Amino acid sequence: MTPTDAVVIGAGPVGLFQVFELGLLGIHAHVIDALPAPGGQCIELYADKPIYDIPGTKVCSGRELIDRLMAQIAPFEATFHLGQQVDVVEKQPDGRFRVETATGTRLLAKTVIVAGGVGSFQPRRLKLDGLHAHEGRELRYDAPDATAHAHQRVVVIGDGDAALELAIELVHQHADVTLMHRRDEFKAEPLTVETVRQLRASGRLQFVAAQPTGFEQHDGRLVALQVLLADGTTRTLPLDALFVRTGLSPKLGPIADWGLALERKQIVVETASYETNVPGIFAVGDVNTYPGKKKLILCGFHEATLAAFGAAARIDPQRALHLEYTTTSPRLHRALGVA
Repeated sequence: MTPTDAVVIGAGPVGLFQVFELGLLGIHAHVIDALPAPGGQCIELYADKPIYDIPGTKVCSGRELIDRLMAQIAPFEATFHLGQQVDVVEKQPDGRFRVETATGTRLLAKTVIVAGGVGSFQPRRLKLDGLHAHEGRELRYDAPDATAHAHQRVVVIGDGDAALELAIELVHQHADVTLMHRRDEFKAEPLTVETVRQLRASGRLQFVAAQPTGFEQHDGRLVALQVLLADGTTRTLPLDALFVRTGLSPKLGPIADWGLALERKQIVVETASYETNVPGIFAVGDVNTYPGKKKLILCGFHEATLAAFGAAARIDPQRALHLEYTTTSPRLHRALGVA
């Protein structure tokens, strides 16, 4: 197991700002997130939607906010473990926490800060018996490298930005692309929808309004999807790859098994340091609850600041913690690379 002072579970905006606040106190963090890239809800649910209530910023998109936070925490060189769900958080006899992910990452942390938003986001999977056997091969729920699918027959299922943008990218890689949704209506940005309509009109992109009902396999490979059309007829779509981008479903998941006090699937904290009922485990952002709680990003930033000081006191109880200002502190200037 790799020893560390702090593990941050969740790489959304509050989790990223938690890295910054820990960094200001000289604490290196390992960050774990079930999604394949930092950003959480900001990227998965409203990457290009405007956000108006970030202090000092008139407006920015979810993607812009994450980009700025990633640039802000860069000096602290956090270690990221992405595409991994935390399965185990278990207190050890020496007071540290054994943290393990489903893919085998094992850390031994003095403190754990849960910044998991509304839980870990899991892709909405197709409910076809036996289809899961092809997951990670012909069937993918994440964003692929489109160049790897040039000239292949690809089916993309979904009606949002993630599905349509992937279909467009695959067309540009000269893949034979079929976009599928149960209706000929989309929830993506207007410009993205218009691009799809132009590609359809030119014959470079096929669309089918249908729902999957079965699949075909050959020599252990997924080779076709069986679908039910709106008029009640059936059709078989031959494929080399199937990408399902039908959104994400938040689940509290293993957090419920870590011995934390919960209230309506949220972690109960005290508001001096946002520590949970388990000393050494903190919770910030939408995953926590306390009297007066407001689910806003800026409130999560405040919580992360106080949690960092609480974590520092747990990591080194003998350390005198003095409030330093980034405007005037030479130590912080050095840490931020602006000395």
